[in-house]
Amino acid sequence: MGRVRDVLPTAAIIASNVLLWARPLGRKAFMLLGTLAAVLVALACTRVPFDAHRWLGTRAGECSGPAEVIVVLGGSGMPSGPELVRLHRAAEAAAQWPSARVLVIHPGPPSTLGAMLAELELRGVAKDRLQQVNEGNNTREQALILHARLDHRSPIAVITSPENTFRTVLAFRKAGLPNTWGAPAWDHAMLHNFDYGHEAVGGKGWIPDISGSPGLRYTFWNYLKLEVVCLREYAAIAYYWLNGWV
Repeated sequence: MGRVRDVLPTAAIIASNVLLWARPLGRKAFMLLGTLAAVLVALACTRVPFDAHRWLGTRAGECSGPAEVIVVLGGSGMPSGPELVRLHRAAEAAAQWPSARVLVIHPGPPSTLGAMLAELELRGVAKDRLQQVNEGNNTREQALILHARLDHRSPIAVITSPENTFRTVLAFRKAGLPNTWGAPAWDHAMLHNFDYGHEAVGGKGWIPDISGSPGLRYTFWNYLKLEVVCLREYAAIAYYWLNGWV
C-alpha cells in the first residue's frame, strides 16, 4: 500500500510539471490558430479565394485544340453535384470534338460508373464513343492506368473539378502522357439580384437588415468554402510534388 501512496503524489508532480511546460505551447498554438482564422475571414472579404481557385483550374493550360480522347475523372457518388457538373462539361466537350473518344474512369461499384455513362448518353453522347475504366483510387494511379491504355501522343482533354485540374494535368504528363490539357468543369454563378424587403417578409426591427447585401449573405460564405477547398488542394499538390508525381 505504501508504494501505491508514493506513486500517486509522484504522478501528480509529473503531471503538474508537464502542464507547466505545455501551457506556453498551448497558448502559442491558440494564438496561431486565432491569427489563421482571422486571416481566412479577412481574405473571404476579398476576391483572393476566387483568383486562387481560378489559378488551379487554368494554370496548367486549357485544351483549345481538337482532343482525340476526353477523359472524365470520377470521384463522387451518382447523382451528386460535382459528378453531374463534370458530366455536363464532358457532354459539351464531346459535342465540341465529335470525333473524340470519351473515357470515364471511376473506382468502386460498377453501378456508379454505369450511371455516369447513362447520364452522358442522356446528354447526347453516342454509346459507341463511350469507354469505361473501373479502376484507379487516386489521380496518380489513374494516370498510370491510362498511360498503359492510351496512345502517348494523343491530345487528351481531362475533365475534373477546377481545383483538381492543375494537379491532374501535371500528374498525367509526369506519367508519360505529355499532350494532356485541362477542361475544368466550372460551376456557373446565378446572375440574379437577391435583394429582398426585410420588413416585407417579416424581419424583426432589432435584427440587422442585410436584405440588400447578397455579398455578405452568399459570397463571403462561398469564399470561405473556396479557401478550404484551395488549401486542401495545395496540400495535395505538395504531397504529389514530394513523391515526384508532378
